Amino acid sequence: MSTIHLIDRGVIRVGGEDATSFLQGLVTCDVEAIGPDRAGYGALLTPQGKIICDFLLVAVPAEEGGGYLLDCPLLLVPDLMKRLKLYRLRARVTLDDLSQASAVIADAEGRPLSPELGLVYADPRLPALGDRAITDRDGLDEIASRDTEAYQARRIALGVPEGGRDFLYGDAFPHEALLDQLNGVSFRKGCYVGQEVVSRMQHRGTARTRIVPIVFSQGLNAEDGVEATAGGKVIGRVGSCAGGRALAMLRLDRVADAMEAGQELEGGGLAFTLEKPAYARFPFPGEPGFGAAA
Repeated sequence: MSTIHLIDRGVIRVGGEDATSFLQGLVTCDVEAIGPDRAGYGALLTPQGKIICDFLLVAVPAEEGGGYLLDCPLLLVPDLMKRLKLYRLRARVTLDDLSQASAVIADAEGRPLSPELGLVYADPRLPALGDRAITDRDGLDEIASRDTEAYQARRIALGVPEGGRDFLYGDAFPHEALLDQLNGVSFRKGCYVGQEVVSRMQHRGTARTRIVPIVFSQGLNAEDGVEATAGGKVIGRVGSCAGGRALAMLRLDRVADAMEAGQELEGGGLAFTLEKPAYARFPFPGEPGFGAAA
């Protein structure tokens, strides 16, 4: 069965007549650009610009009450609900945790999902990730497997980070987690929480740390979370691994220095090389003109 129940995802509904303006003033993406045929990807940040929680945003059809569904990490649902309620103030917004009644599913091979499965939407981060759907939990075992290994392997191979696996919530900036590369940040919309820091990093090009795909030379997997080193010095940390590949949060300027010095890059004692994802638009170690401002 290639349809996968993403068991670590929860669902929050944001409704009410002020739902769009409420979210637009909070999150990193352009909520006004989200519609029935276009989901969004964004995050709620601290005032210092660190990611509290990232999520996919899906428009609910008007005939079903309108508003938005947030496809978000299940473990962060209580905290995200609390924070949204704090920001609500006098806005005409309703907030409901639908995680007990709903589930998020995806296809392990990135193929389209049938509309009969629920509210189907293309993953807004990367077309190759394919469709996802928010569906009822009733009868879920008949349509989806709980084995997420194949889905995670595909995500890693495509170079798409996941919070809690490849970066820590409350610790990473959007640029570090590649939200700027994966349609998760709008640099044209109005103000949102943490915008000043994100805009400054964008315009000054100060994002030296990035999550990048790596390939282990022996086809083995390191343990998730081990340090990445070069010449005995720490250059970052390895995140999720599958099939001899992984995603790693690395200081790219230090990687470039190590490569220039002929030093081997290692994670948990296993040698690895970098692999630039096809969607990446930022300067990459080994490319002509790569500098410390990468």
